[in-house]
Amino acid sequence: MHNPRVFVAGPVSWNRLVRLDRLPEARPHTTFATGHRTTVGGTSAGKALNLASLGARVTLRTAVGDDEPGRAVLAALADAGVEVVAETAEGATEQHLNLMDPHGGRVSIYLSVPDLRAPRHDDRALEALAGADVAVIDLAEHARPLLAAAREAGVPVWCDLHDYDGTAEFHRDFLHAADRLFLNDDGFPDHDALLAFLRSTGKPAVATLGAAGALAVEDGRVHRVPAAPIDRIVDTNGAGDAFFSGFLVAHLGGADVPGAMAAGAEQAAKCLASPDLAPAAAPGA
Repeated sequence: MHNPRVFVAGPVSWNRLVRLDRLPEARPHTTFATGHRTTVGGTSAGKALNLASLGARVTLRTAVGDDEPGRAVLAALADAGVEVVAETAEGATEQHLNLMDPHGGRVSIYLSVPDLRAPRHDDRALEALAGADVAVIDLAEHARPLLAAAREAGVPVWCDLHDYDGTAEFHRDFLHAADRLFLNDDGFPDHDALLAFLRSTGKPAVATLGAAGALAVEDGRVHRVPAAPIDRIVDTNGAGDAFFSGFLVAHLGGADVPGAMAAGAEQAAKCLASPDLAPAAAPGA
């Protein structure tokens, strides 16, 4: 499928990234950063930017505060060609402080989150959802009502459960509504437990394993793909969203599961080698 239409709903943020030689120990002390900068963040921004870089036509429904960080996020998304439907929330735009080491380690500290007690999904968002080839509904309270809206519109729902451990209540609506699931291995004690969970869902499901690649279960078969080689990790932010996006675009283009997983691994490697949430778009994309 050439230039698929993808609807994404979920969180965006404005982040300060701080590079350290090593992550801080759990004790009072002083340390020095090797570098720092501010940039757009958030899992839904990561997916939207990666999808756009791969040639998809993306509408992102999100929430920001009426502040400079919110305007910076919206400008970065617009510059990348993402159509944004943003609801203005009370309070500050979501902001994170990410501490990162040279080996891919990261600690993400939430500094603020928007207060959106009664999200309003206007006609523009619902029209974009109804016209999409896939609806990506990310973990956020303001995105949760769109699970039912996507089902009612007959649009396939893809959900990224991130570090779900198989029991957390917050994720349940997303787990049950999804036609296809993604998550990482952080919430499980080992890969056997993770694989057992993937099989138990009865749905096509993919798990990313960091440097160990990814595994998927579909139609009773288990598929594995190694991580794509990379000379040097520049920034780990957005790698999981890049994998998700590469898989999605390849899947809509007709790739089988191993082919879509390989495309996801390739996009993740490009993201890891980039200082941004998504690598630059290929010429002609």
